[in-house]
Amino acid sequence: MITLMKEGVYLAGGTQLIPASEEGRVKALTGQEPDREVARKGTIAWSILESHNTSGNMEQLKLRFDAMASHDITFVGIIQTARASGLKHFPLPYVLTNCHNSLCAVGGTINDDDHMFGLSAARRYGGIYVPPHLAVIHQYMREMFAGCGKMILGSDSHTRYGALGTMAIGEGGGELDKQLLGDTYDVARPEVVCVYLTGAPAPGVGPQDIALALVKAVFKNGFVKNKVMEFVGPGVASMSADYRNGVDVMTTETTCLSSVWQTDEEIHAYLTEHGRGEEYRELKPADLAWYDACVCIDLSKIRPMIALPFHPSNAFAIDELKENLGDILRQTEVEAEKVSGGRAPFTLTDKIENGSLRVQQGIIAGCAGGGYTNLMEAANLLRGKSCGNGAFSLAVYPSSQPVFLDLLRKGAITDLAEAGAIVRTAFCGPCFGAGDTPANNALSIRHSTRNFPNREGSKPGNGQMAAVALMDARSIAATAANGGLLTAATEFDGWGEVPAYHFDGSVYEKRVYSGFGEPHPEEALVMGPNIKDWPEMSALTDNILLKVCSRILDEVTTTDELIPSGETSSYRSNPLGLAEFTLSRRDPEYVGRSKETARLEQQRRSGGNVGDGELAPVWRAIRTIRGQEDVKAAETEIGSVIYANKPGDGSAREQAASCQRVLGGLANITQDYATKRYRSNVMNWGMLPFHLQGEPDFAVGDYIYVPDVRQALDKAPGSFPAYLIRQGSEAAEEITLSLADMTKEEREIVKAGCLINFNRARMQKG
Repeated sequence: MITLMKEGVYLAGGTQLIPASEEGRVKALTGQEPDREVARKGTIAWSILESHNTSGNMEQLKLRFDAMASHDITFVGIIQTARASGLKHFPLPYVLTNCHNSLCAVGGTINDDDHMFGLSAARRYGGIYVPPHLAVIHQYMREMFAGCGKMILGSDSHTRYGALGTMAIGEGGGELDKQLLGDTYDVARPEVVCVYLTGAPAPGVGPQDIALALVKAVFKNGFVKNKVMEFVGPGVASMSADYRNGVDVMTTETTCLSSVWQTDEEIHAYLTEHGRGEEYRELKPADLAWYDACVCIDLSKIRPMIALPFHPSNAFAIDELKENLGDILRQTEVEAEKVSGGRAPFTLTDKIENGSLRVQQGIIAGCAGGGYTNLMEAANLLRGKSCGNGAFSLAVYPSSQPVFLDLLRKGAITDLAEAGAIVRTAFCGPCFGAGDTPANNALSIRHSTRNFPNREGSKPGNGQMAAVALMDARSIAATAANGGLLTAATEFDGWGEVPAYHFDGSVYEKRVYSGFGEPHPEEALVMGPNIKDWPEMSALTDNILLKVCSRILDEVTTTDELIPSGETSSYRSNPLGLAEFTLSRRDPEYVGRSKETARLEQQRRSGGNVGDGELAPVWRAIRTIRGQEDVKAAETEIGSVIYANKPGDGSAREQAASCQRVLGGLANITQDYATKRYRSNVMNWGMLPFHLQGEPDFAVGDYIYVPDVRQALDKAPGSFPAYLIRQGSEAAEEITLSLADMTKEEREIVKAGCLINFNRARMQKG
């Protein structure tokens, strides 16, 4: 089904895979002497990266993008940061969509205040504004901006348009700010992994099934982490453009950097239907291309899948799950106990009914599930059937108003509604806990992107626990037709009868504000009462004192655990207000601890004495360190630090880092960072991205003193000594921290205290 080839491979003629160990075959097949460095340039990814690189050095890329996109959870903070740094106008097309806080259901006026801020920013700086309910961010970018050979940067982790020939990257807001201010996206040249597709999906097997099988194969082993996935091979042609988009968007869950697919007439037809046929060009590998690794997928062998809580990689074929139902569900219950910390029970084995699993809710939504083909297939199956009048409910969210219109005109919306499904507008809420939160102890099956712990909106701290399993729209429809008993789509017939899609963009022409290239600097930003400026942050001192305010030993910590999604998104435009929720579902005491540490730093900065009182024994311990006998407390910055084994899996939203920073955070200490984007967020917010050598032999409440930290930054990558002072001790124990490779700009940003300070100083100089 899926085979991983860790050694590099040559791809000859687009159809012949030759492992590195069989390099001698290359000349026999191609007539060429094998040269990996030359063949490396034969990938689609190389050609796109090269055309967007401004450094002149393909080993250290400085990329400029063709367009950018943000949604209403992220664009206020990004524009506020750029504005504080001297923004005059948007230098590239910047799309502001309103698909995350679009319900305006909580928080008074604050959600629509953000929308009005976005419209005013589009007018002032020359941007593109997509009103609420019109489209989810990624569907709009597919329909209106993606094109062959392009690069797009988005402040959402699922920024993926590779199936349309666009290399897209989801990053934290700081990276978008750099583009707005004329800077570049700096990254070492990523490795490229060939995803070689053969065969064709069986009837009833959808894009989410392919995606979950892929995520299961490569996530935990880090096979494609921070790499580019390049989809090639004869199997590509077996999938429609819409189907390919559904697979591609889920590549984010593999932790890859980006993705790109070979293109063909199917993609040409898609772009032409969307009025942009001129954006097409054929993309394919050169006659001989070198890849750093390979994933081989026989599409015909993929079966309907389900990813049980609490990660998309926790995937099983549905028939495999049914064969071992009790054992597998008990394993998930054990994980649920860890997630809830004993505060709220969550059970699955009690949902076994006559050898099947009864679920309580189904959702088909967003950039992954809400596409035309998925919903048309679901409508075809549910025509004339019923979801039943029991606990099970089904809701569907078309991904854009044009998709909704075509489904409406073809009768699919009627079929879904008559079967009992609730049809809603384009909205991302079910994906991150801002809509359709299930009942306590309920299981929801969703064709959406993620099923992280409590991402669906439950709160173990309040005694509530629910969970999500990911499935394809086809199997969700089959389950709905079976009254909520888990059912694979392949148990029904009639799949694949999907009429051609017709795109009607007139609704965009009537409602979208398209102002790129036409800024109106005389127009004021509309600032609702919840929209606050970023607080001032200080530059890094030579020596720092860190108080351990949280210690998380989970294998991986998601961004949803660092800063919860869901209703907290209403506070995204208020840095201090949102910070109150930091780690609230993982370590509720963190905010109080961090505030106490921030109080000491505020006291230091205002000239108060921080050498006595609670810190007196800490300073006595520090002065026993050789070379630190005369260290001055008044000149040593004090801040909080979080330890986590591997933080940052999941969302690109920068608030996972900025909330720590506005609470006085100075560093993260980790064994590794789950994603590049989270590490970038840490640095852009002026925090030190430390690695620890060995296990964390310190506790919450201990202090870590790091002398000469600015010098350590200058020497990154490298290791250096730091000193642990335990609670109640006056002894300093040496430990070793390290910094991985950082660009010159990243080092200077951390020294400045944050990206805003760095840019502000640069603007003042010149």
